Amino acid sequence: MSTTGLNKIEKKAAFSLATVFGLRMLGLFMILPVFAIYGEQLTGYSPIWLGLAIGAYGLTQAMLQIPMGMLSDKYGRKPIIIGGLVVFLIGSVVAAMSDTIYGVVFGRALQGMGAIASAILALAADITREEQRPKVMATIGMFIGLSFAAAMVIGPIVAQSFGLSGLFWLTAILSIFAMLMIQFMVPHTVNKAPKGDNVALPEQLRKLIKDSQLSRLNSGVFVLHMALTACFITLPKQFVASGLALEQHWQLYLPALLGSFFLMVPFMIFAMKKQKEKQMFTAAVLLLALALSLLWYLPLGFWSLVVLVIMFFTAFNYLEATMPSILSRIAPAGVKGSAMGIYSSSQFLGAFTGGVVGGAIASNFGEQSIFLVMAVLCIVWAVLTLGMKPLKKSKNFSFAISLQSEEQADEVAEHLINMPGVLEATLVYQESVAYLKIDEKLADILSIKALLNPQHS
Repeated sequence: MSTTGLNKIEKKAAFSLATVFGLRMLGLFMILPVFAIYGEQLTGYSPIWLGLAIGAYGLTQAMLQIPMGMLSDKYGRKPIIIGGLVVFLIGSVVAAMSDTIYGVVFGRALQGMGAIASAILALAADITREEQRPKVMATIGMFIGLSFAAAMVIGPIVAQSFGLSGLFWLTAILSIFAMLMIQFMVPHTVNKAPKGDNVALPEQLRKLIKDSQLSRLNSGVFVLHMALTACFITLPKQFVASGLALEQHWQLYLPALLGSFFLMVPFMIFAMKKQKEKQMFTAAVLLLALALSLLWYLPLGFWSLVVLVIMFFTAFNYLEATMPSILSRIAPAGVKGSAMGIYSSSQFLGAFTGGVVGGAIASNFGEQSIFLVMAVLCIVWAVLTLGMKPLKKSKNFSFAISLQSEEQADEVAEHLINMPGVLEATLVYQESVAYLKIDEKLADILSIKALLNPQHS
């Protein structure tokens, strides 16, 4: 098999798993651009319950993300993913059939209980070779970004034709398509990638939560998704007030999201080429804070809204795209799954908190105050980013090892860490696996493999 590109199985896995992830996120995101307006028609509506309905899925996602990953390690990826999609389907139907805000909140919480993100990422890792895994993960990440953009456009159009319940029925149909794809399109596999790279390990969690560099990313993604969900409690109403009917909102979201993608790419290229990733990261957080401050301060007409929404999403998309990449580079070798589990839980918990806090602010201080509070939190986040260490160019690798004893493993680890380009080495003798963090430009991969498998060299 060629190692220069994805093989046939990896291409099929990348497309099918990315599509499943995208379909599910599309279903979760579609209510964001419309619920602030259509939610007012539900019995029991109040700003706090509106916030709960928008963010409820985040709480159950945050609670179950790591346990579902562990269950997939024990019982297999596909059964857990399909089971999660069934729960997601039931939650969608409950929300579709509800004419009270309480029923919709319950349905959204059920949707979140189908927490399959970690199991999908672990399955993607099982099916792919180590050197091709980043491409597959990048494909999944791209589909999540596309699903968010699509949701902003499709949500208002579907809601206009079929109402709020139509959105949830569409979500239910999408989840059935996702189940069929998992069953019939995703390649079957019995091979397992090393656990620590892909699934959270309970004994590692406490240590990683305390890590000062990782905690900056976890608190950052919490604030990022908190700001997103909180702002959508009021943004759709601002668009209507500026003279844009709900069914025309896609005409604002589509160019705003496309514009933000085009704007963020040059920044990403500049950051990587000039080794200015830390500075650009802080600049993106400050841009987010500026956009939120101006949304609070300025009298909002149509064109000012357009400009500020583009600013917001340029910063949001830049941060959303770069943070998982930074995480994979700074997570200790061999515990990327655990680090990713904490990160994902922080992300979803932020979405839940944004809904609750946004609703509470709207009830007590008026909807416009949401922007001010979120801007202040982003400024605090920007200050935290100043303590980030400069990023070294590195990739995580896992290699099978064939060593005779624990003592030999210790000797090899000591030898490895002194080799050019090896930044970090963790050898797990019991699992016959070595986790390495490597600078590919400096490291000699063949020499590393020869050291780890002496009888094969």
